[in-house]
Amino acid sequence: MNTILLAAQAAQGGGYGMLIMMVAIFAIMYFFMIRPQQKQQKKIREFQNSLKDGDKVVLGGGIHGTVRRIDLANAVIDVEIARGVVVTVDKNGVFADNASASQQQK
Repeated sequence: MNTILLAAQAAQGGGYGMLIMMVAIFAIMYFFMIRPQQKQQKKIREFQNSLKDGDKVVLGGGIHGTVRRIDLANAVIDVEIARGVVVTVDKNGVFADNASASQQQK
């Protein structure tokens, strides 16, 4: 009978250890996965908001081009991808400039 009571008490004390482990796992996930992703998204948003005519950019599909016109009211950007070929893309479809894209490939 005593062994059953001792086992029950040991199981109750293990609850705090399990809670501490869960908190530690969440903290590890936050600092190694969630936080870096949020920082990267913030950096992309700042880049998108600082675009101006003539900037060289890389679109979401990997297409390189030059910004020709920015329409902030509709959140669209006209990008020239070849001489005389201008496409209109959503502002959120622009992810990087040519300089940072070429640095990431190295």
